[in-house]
Amino acid sequence: MPKKAKPVENGKEEGAVASKQAKVEAAGGLSALNFDSPGGLFASLISPIKTETFFKEFWEQKPLLIQRDDPALTTYYQSLFRLTDLKSLCSQGVYYGRDVNVCRCVLGKKKGLNRVGRVHFLQLRKDFHQKRATIQFHQPQRFKDELWRIQEKLECYFGSLVGSNVYMTPGGAQGLPPHYDDVEVFILQLEGEKHWRLYPPTVALAREYSVEPESRIGMPTHDFTLKPGDLLYFPRGTIHQAVTPPGLAHSTHVTISTYQNSSWGDFLLDSMPGLVFDTAKEDMALRSGIPLQLLLQVETPTAARRRLSGFLRSLADRLEGTKELLSSDMKKDFVLHRLPPYHVGDGSELLTPGGKLPRLDSIVSLKFKDHIILTVGPDQDQSDEAQEKMVYIYHSLQNRRETHMMGKEEETETHGLRFPLSHVEALKQIWNSSAISVKDLKLTTDAEKESLVLSLWTECLLQVL
Repeated sequence: MPKKAKPVENGKEEGAVASKQAKVEAAGGLSALNFDSPGGLFASLISPIKTETFFKEFWEQKPLLIQRDDPALTTYYQSLFRLTDLKSLCSQGVYYGRDVNVCRCVLGKKKGLNRVGRVHFLQLRKDFHQKRATIQFHQPQRFKDELWRIQEKLECYFGSLVGSNVYMTPGGAQGLPPHYDDVEVFILQLEGEKHWRLYPPTVALAREYSVEPESRIGMPTHDFTLKPGDLLYFPRGTIHQAVTPPGLAHSTHVTISTYQNSSWGDFLLDSMPGLVFDTAKEDMALRSGIPLQLLLQVETPTAARRRLSGFLRSLADRLEGTKELLSSDMKKDFVLHRLPPYHVGDGSELLTPGGKLPRLDSIVSLKFKDHIILTVGPDQDQSDEAQEKMVYIYHSLQNRRETHMMGKEEETETHGLRFPLSHVEALKQIWNSSAISVKDLKLTTDAEKESLVLSLWTECLLQVL
């Protein structure tokens, strides 16, 4: 049957658009999404809207509602997470606060109904039916393979962490008051229906979560109901609230979120310290002392502001003329906390080098390129005064799915390799080539070339073609 894509614009529907739903064979059966590539997955997720159209007209700008009458997609969505899954999940050992929140919206405020310790299914079911409470399940990709598969591909596509939460709300109930988030939000309706109201942002592209009182948000600009198989997108800062319509048993939806702290401002904060540090090595003016008692002033004097402005202009000139890899901490944080590659089984095959050993006459290529970052940073084994730059290769192959997006429980150790700065051009060659001969790498000796590719192969990051 035809699918209708409805950009949410003043509550009015736009015309129907034909869609070709991509389908691939998944490990557990037929999938309604295309997992051939990260781009293919995203394109199938927002189908029939074209990717180019989405980023030109909607991303960080306005909501998008996609309502689809597609039985295969509806069945697939429902398989991602069901209310009935809670019984088996509780038997695995889940806890209030860490894994599950129980709450409801009362007179425009969130009322928490969490208990202490381990979640018992019978009590959870009682709160759901008798107290009309919403059950929020945190980061279900830790338990549900298909959500892991989706979110891992989306992290490759966005180059940003992708989290999720499942919300289960009984009929006639509302879990959360009107609020806005600091993430880009994609909502997939899995079971039942949910009535949504969206309001214009009070803070566009907000950097933090905030609850907004009904008296402040005014009338909704968008008002609609999501049904199984539907998708809703809205930018960070969009005020929203949702209720399960009376008369329905319940609603289940999953919120997939991304792009937290991924703005140009964040990237600038990450890039500037290294840029200033490197420039100060060469520019004595940056190493000269600030005026006496400058730190005691209530306001920064005009002369000091002018001096700072001049430094910023010279830094901008240097930035435009460099090809150095600037961002370090953001890249490292992303690879440290992201999902490992999706796999069936225990994943031991990902962590065991296989195939032929690379030699000088070998043709090689990277494996798991979407899970690798290449960056330059100071040698952390040396003192600040003597620090030399090193090239770092970090990867997420050994990350633990069970701690993904779980704060203090997340990974604390990066996995990867480091090389002398003289290896950076050879590493870029491997990075930018679909296949390259080891003997053509830009290193001084054959021994260095063989050592480099063997190190990557041992880390399961390189294969011999």
